[in-house]
Parts: sequence; C-alpha cells; structure tokens
Amino acid sequence: MRKNGQIIIKGIVQGVGFRPFVYSQAAKYQISGSVKNLGSEVRINAFGDKFEDFLSSLYAGTPLSKIDSITVTEAKEEAPKGFRIEKSSEGSLSGFIPQDVAICKECISDIFKKGGRYENYWATSCVNCGPRYSIIKEVPYDRERTTMDNFPMCPECSEEYSDPHSRRHHAQTIACEKCGPALSLLDKNGNNIQTADPIEKTACLLDSGKIVAIKGIGGFHIACCGESAPRLKQCLGRSEQALAIMAKEDFIQKIAEVSDSEKEILNSPEHPIVVLYKKKHDSYMDISNLDTIGCMLPYSGLHHLIFSKLKSPYLIMTSANAPGNPMVTETEEAILKLDRCVDFFLTHNRHIQNRCDDSVVREGYLIRLSRGYAPKRTAVDLGKKCILGAGPELYSNISVYKQGFCCTSPHIGNITNPSTLEYLEKTVENLKNLTGSKFDLIAHDLHPQFLSTRFAKTLAEKTGAKTFAVQHHKAHIAAAMQKNEACIGIALDGVGLGDDGTIWGGEIFAGDLCSLKRAAHLETVKMPGGDLATEFPERMLYGIMPTDDVKDLLFSRGWKENEIHILDRQIKTGFNVHMTSSAGRILDAASALLGICRRRTYEGEPAMKLEAAASGGKAENWDLEVSEKDGCFVLSTTDLLKKAYESTGRLSLPDIAASIQYNLAKNFAKIATDLAENYETKNVALSGGVCINHIIRETIKNEISKAGLKLIINREYPFGDGCISYGQCIYAGYNYDK
Repeated sequence: MRKNGQIIIKGIVQGVGFRPFVYSQAAKYQISGSVKNLGSEVRINAFGDKFEDFLSSLYAGTPLSKIDSITVTEAKEEAPKGFRIEKSSEGSLSGFIPQDVAICKECISDIFKKGGRYENYWATSCVNCGPRYSIIKEVPYDRERTTMDNFPMCPECSEEYSDPHSRRHHAQTIACEKCGPALSLLDKNGNNIQTADPIEKTACLLDSGKIVAIKGIGGFHIACCGESAPRLKQCLGRSEQALAIMAKEDFIQKIAEVSDSEKEILNSPEHPIVVLYKKKHDSYMDISNLDTIGCMLPYSGLHHLIFSKLKSPYLIMTSANAPGNPMVTETEEAILKLDRCVDFFLTHNRHIQNRCDDSVVREGYLIRLSRGYAPKRTAVDLGKKCILGAGPELYSNISVYKQGFCCTSPHIGNITNPSTLEYLEKTVENLKNLTGSKFDLIAHDLHPQFLSTRFAKTLAEKTGAKTFAVQHHKAHIAAAMQKNEACIGIALDGVGLGDDGTIWGGEIFAGDLCSLKRAAHLETVKMPGGDLATEFPERMLYGIMPTDDVKDLLFSRGWKENEIHILDRQIKTGFNVHMTSSAGRILDAASALLGICRRRTYEGEPAMKLEAAASGGKAENWDLEVSEKDGCFVLSTTDLLKKAYESTGRLSLPDIAASIQYNLAKNFAKIATDLAENYETKNVALSGGVCINHIIRETIKNEISKAGLKLIINREYPFGDGCISYGQCIYAGYNYDK
C-alpha cells in the first residue's frame, strides 16, 4: 500500500476552491506535503499512512470543479512537516477557468446576518460562488491575475483567506465593505447622488416607476417595475419583443407553470433566465405578448439586497444593449449610450474584464449559452491540430479546440455590428491566451461575405493558420453528433448558404461526418427582396403562393395595387429574388397568412408568435406532397400553406397554427425515418433554431421514437447558432486533409 506520491489532477480546478479542499482532506487524513496550482492542473505531493484514503477522497472534488484525470507517480521530494498551499505558477493550459455562478445560500445568509462582518455587503462571495470568468485577466487563477487585484484585503479578510477552516480559505474574490468594491448611485448625467444607502435609494426609485441601469457581474442590466415596461420598450426600440423578469421563486410560481426540472434549473448555480409558460396566457402582456415569459431568480448579493428593500414583487431585468450589440460594461459608456432610456445608474468600481450576458433555457434546452454555462469546456478528440471555430454571423460565439478539449465562449451576438465584431476579435484573443493556443486551422462559415468568414481569413493570414469552410447546417449536425458515426441529420433553422449556392434551412443529411450528403429538404421557394422578405413576411407568403386568393388577402390588408404589381413583377422576372428551403421562412409566411405577424421587429418574431397563437389549438392531420429532385426528397411547403389557407373558416386560428407546425414536423420526420431505413442507421441527429419550437421538436421526437430510432440532441449547446462554432471545430477536425 502506497504511503506517498505525486498526484496530478487535471480539469477545471481553478477558482473552485480546489486547493483549500485538498488542504482540508490532507488535514483529515494526517497527510503532509503541498498543493500547487499549475495552470489548468493541480500538483500534490502527499505523504502519510492514509495516503490511499486521501487519494480516494480527492475524486469527489468541489461543487464547481470538474476532474478530467488523476495520475499518481513517485514522490519527488522528502516528506515535509505539515501541509501547505504553494504559490501558483504557469503550467498546462489544457483546462479552463470556471464560469461565473450565482451567490450561494451561505453567502446570502452572511449578507442578512445582523451584526455579521458581511451584513448588507453586496459583493460577498466565497470559494463556492460569485464572479470568475468576468474578472479573470490571466491564468493561473489567483487574485493578482483578476480585477480583484485592485482591492487589497483588509486584515480581517486576509485572516479569513488564510484560515483552512473558513469557507473563504483561498477565495480569490473575498472582500468586505472595508476593502472591497463599492457602489455609487448616479443620475442620468453621471452626477453622484449622495445617499447613505445606494441600494435602498435604488429600490425606492424603482418602486416609484424610475428606470435604473444596474452594473452586475458581466455587464449592465436595465431594470424597472412592470408599469414602466411600455416606456422602456419604446426607449429601447423593442415595442414587440418580450422582456425577462427577475423575481423571487414564490412570485414566479404564482404567475407561471414551473415543473420540478424547471425549478431545479432556476435554482442551479447557473441561475439562467428560464422561459416558462404563463398560467394565464393574456397576463403581463406589456412584458411578453407571447404565451411564455422569461424568469430568473436574483443571482448576486446586489440583487438579493435590492429585493429585500423593494415593494414590487418583480423587476424587469434586461441586458443594457441594442439588439445584436454586446452588453455595456463601463459606467462611462452606459451614461453615454443609455441616458435617453435610463433615469439613474447604480454602478460599482470592480472592472468587468470579460462581459457575459445571461443564459437562457427553455424546457431544459439552451437558447443562449452564456453566464453560468460558458466558457463551455467539452472533452472531444479531434487530433493534434489546434482549431478555432469562428462561428456564424448572428447569435455568434467562438470555440477553441486544443489537446482533447473544446472551449466555447459566451454568447457574442450579431457581428454585423462593428462593436460586436470588435468584441468577437477580443474574445478570440482572450480565449487564445487563456488556453495557450496557437491556431493551426481556422474553421469558418461557407458564406464568403460573412464578417466571421472575413475575420477568419484575415487572422489566418496574420498567424499562418490554414482555413476551412464548413457549411452552416453540416456544422449543426456535427455539433449534435460530436463523433463520426453514420446518421440521418435534421437541421431546421433560418438561413445558411448551401453547397448549391441557394439559401438552405430545412435539410436532412445522410452519412457520417466525413460524408454528409444532402438527402432531403423543404421545397426551395422564392424569397422576393431577399432580407426584405424576412422583415415583411407577407412578401414571403406571396413568393410561395402568388395566387389571386393571396393577392386579394393582401388587398384586404391595405396593400396598394402598384405595390402588388411590383412584387408580382419581381417574382416573375426573378429580379432580387433569392431561393430558399428555410424552415424559418416558411413559419414566417404561415404567420403572415394568419395575420399574426405582418412585420418582423426582432429575430424570430413571426415564428414565435405563430407558436404562441397555437396555444390550446388542436392539430389536424395533413399528408403533404413529397417529390424527388436531383437525388433529394423534397417536402412541398406550398402544399402546406395551401392546406392552411383552405382551412380558414373551417378551423379556428389556434387549430390552423397548430396544424401548420405539427404537419411540417410530422411529414419531415417521416422522410427522415424512411431515409434511416434506406441508409441502415438508427441514429437521427436534430439541431437548428426552429427546434426550440415545442410543437415541432416534440412532434419530430415522437415520430423518431415510434420508428424505433435513436434521437441525438446535444443538450449542452443551444439548438440555434450558439452551437455553430463548436460544430465547425468538430466538422473541420474530421474533414480537413481528407
């Protein structure tokens, strides 16, 4: 039986209280020696009769750690007296810094403990909670390499930091009112408001109907009470877009349906926004005109203190940024950009090194990968090359693959905005440094005009890396599959340039990741005006069904004869008409047909409103036309919309809306199951932003299950484009040089 050894533990072992944990286990088993942080691994020299018991105890780790491997070799030093935590030094960068997480229950108790050292202190945290990614500048993760370096510990914090029996033993974010970051309340012009309690004053302002920008962990939020929602939406230019709320759990359960699993997600260390079904679909319409509402619990000490003084049971809490732009992180920037929307600013002097938006989850599926879940670290073997996945253009993020692990950044946004493109460039540099990467290969979208593609090629020229184009929907399937097995892959989303130069978005592939072949798709239809058809879905409707009936429908809605004439001429000549098989555009057209959404004001609006309109509806069963063209099966979406039109007057609007979504999914899934039999595979991968739609996703799942096939969904990544950069790495890893 061994009585000594050098132990190397690899994984997420920084910023998670791992060294204090090792120290406590050493004390428990009378072990002498040392523990040292080496980049993304921990080295332990251990000596004692209970060495094997000590070693076994290490596998448990801490609540926030993730252990990849533990190896033991011969000890390389003499047994010292006692056990010590040594100063960190740079070593392997195979792991990554853990994500920002919500304040823990113990720290919440400390904040509200009368006479306690942390009473009413908003930035209270310990080894098990608080900011991590948002404050780190370099690894190894120690205070001097974070933005907490600006706040030297007071004697009391220093003593607690050094106490092996304390929950804050080696907590790099330890701080109190004497030595830590401080709050300031400012008016809309940035002038300091003198008040003994900025938090209490902020709560009073919010209760009186004021709008306040609040600097949090990863950036600014804009907060207000419910009666101020219309004014906030008008100021932000989001008159139709749903806003999220922050509230205590009892209020959320009062207004929304919360399953046990959703309750668990709400209370998880990540504390994301959870999209929930309203108990009354027509309630809180000023906040969300859908049948759902996004809810999150307070996740920082600041939030808990505000709610302790607030009379209102909830706050609207939305990211302080224009659509597609990155979150605002600096106070000066907030004052400059938000003064027309915001009455006051509650800010602090802890610098946000890395911005991080709120994550969003619906029915257990990620919609936005960000705070709490990202940076996302996934074990996958793609060989020796270091790969950067540059991501898509909308809902962008980036991924870095190195030595068996892929790290995906938090949500970045729409990089057609210059500030967001700059944010992407900084994120690439940041992850490159934190992972110690030198890119051999840069994978990018197939579309040559995407700014992410241009960035990838420019970076490759600077670094000498090779580039590799990955078709958008193949990246979706690669992200779902993750390994090279035969499968049928269903990708349903908005748009992505296809191999044939048309715009894809409703695709079924067959083969493995080295031989994915387009085997079926939704009908390729006309998209008059290109992007104009996405803003005005009635153009999309007429592009698919340029009939007298649809023409009369448009006339009845106020279209002028010359407008329809121009649209009709455009369709007949093909001038500025794109061809698309997009599932998203079909849902847009359906929404327009039913008069649900005639103009899109935010991404996904027509489809989201169509789904909400189907609430309570009963789907009718329609068999849709399937043809074959160029070796692919083609599902007729024209037939789908014709059947929907013919149902008007016979079925209720909720029934028609439900029937459209159900039959699109059922008929497409039937093609996939037939292909699975033809290709002799049991695997069916599912990805794409349209799969967030409950009716469509669950219908496909049921059809796949009935056929006795295995449905593969990667629940660690979003259905939408938040999985693309990861999929680019996977696909490039299997296909480059082949």
